[in-house]
Amino acid sequence: MAIRRHENTMRALLPVLFAVLLSGCAVLEGKPQPAPPVSDTPQEIQRYQTRSLQEIGAVSVMVSGSPMDVEDAIKAKAAAAKADYYVIIMMDDSVFPGRWYGRALLYRQ
Repeated sequence: MAIRRHENTMRALLPVLFAVLLSGCAVLEGKPQPAPPVSDTPQEIQRYQTRSLQEIGAVSVMVSGSPMDVEDAIKAKAAAAKADYYVIIMMDDSVFPGRWYGRALLYRQ
C-alpha cells in the first residue's frame, strides 16, 4: 500500500517538475533588448538583441591560433560586409591542433 501511494505522489509531481525545468530554460534565454548604438566597427551582440535588426548574411572562418583569432577574423569579415553587428553562433576547434572554425550571423540597423 505504501508503494502505491509513493507511485501516485511521483505521478503527481512529475508534471510540476517538468514545468519548473522548462521555465528554467526561459531564464537562461534572456529578455529582448535593443542593440547598442551603431559604432565605426561591427559589434558582437547576443541573439536576444537582434529583434529589430535586419540579417544580411552569414560568414564562416577557419584560422590557426586561438578562439580570439576566430573572433578577430569574424569581426574583419563583418567589417568587409559593412555589417553593424554580428552574433557568433558557433566556435569550435577542428581535428587539427591549433585550427579553429567559427560561424557568425551578420546584422545591419
